[in-house]
Amino acid sequence: MKVLVSVDIEGVAGVTHAEQTRSGNGEYERARAWMTAEANAAVRGAFDGGATAVLVNDSHGGFRNLLLDRLDERAEMVTGKPRYLGMMAGVEQACDAVFMVGYHARSQERGVLAHTINSFAFRRVRVNGAELGEAGLYGALAGEFGVPVALLTGDDVFLAETQGLFPGAVSVQTKRAEGNAACVSLAPGRACALIQEAAAAAVARVPGLRPLALPGGAAFQCELTTQTPGQADLFCQWPSVTRVSGSALSFQAESMYAVLRILNSFSAMSFMLR
Repeated sequence: MKVLVSVDIEGVAGVTHAEQTRSGNGEYERARAWMTAEANAAVRGAFDGGATAVLVNDSHGGFRNLLLDRLDERAEMVTGKPRYLGMMAGVEQACDAVFMVGYHARSQERGVLAHTINSFAFRRVRVNGAELGEAGLYGALAGEFGVPVALLTGDDVFLAETQGLFPGAVSVQTKRAEGNAACVSLAPGRACALIQEAAAAAVARVPGLRPLALPGGAAFQCELTTQTPGQADLFCQWPSVTRVSGSALSFQAESMYAVLRILNSFSAMSFMLR
């Protein structure tokens, strides 16, 4: 069994402020070490549970956060960007299950550092009427490859958001959100111990899990609400996009793969307005 471990940073135990997620400061260096430790805990647990191979996807920001020299030597890592599959890069390599480690709640929720793909530009993302965060979007992308999500770790708001999307998945609450930049957190060592135990249990559940499939068949309607009308002006330069209102637009795509490639292209475009 091959497991893909997709690791973000906002849901990691102890991470509670945006400074901890941005390179160039001591707070970030400490947080990326905690992120690496939680990734390793998931890797150890996967092998404890019987996995034969583990691929780790560095899924935060510029995708260059995990400390490779500290990674469990049995695992391989996907790092750097751009990549078409983003946070799910590696799922196409004959994976049997996905672990989402250190993930966070969607934009406009009260979770710690909650956002969806790009906090500067994206306010809400809906696909076929369902509002989704990164876990829902990328979980549906994994579903297109026939791969279920088996493990979820992050704060309580994130776990509540994803419970209905991934029934049967094992979850670990690393902290309790007290607001966007406040939480009650487990100690990093305790969080890692729980993640390792949960990862082993998650491997055993994989045969009974179903990949996420959003309703809508072969057609996907994405509705994006931007943070400002100016951002909507920019994104509507894309020929297939329809303007809905001052800060809202929509587009159609034939797959979640296509939806995410367009959203990630918008995210990259938004940097010209910063």
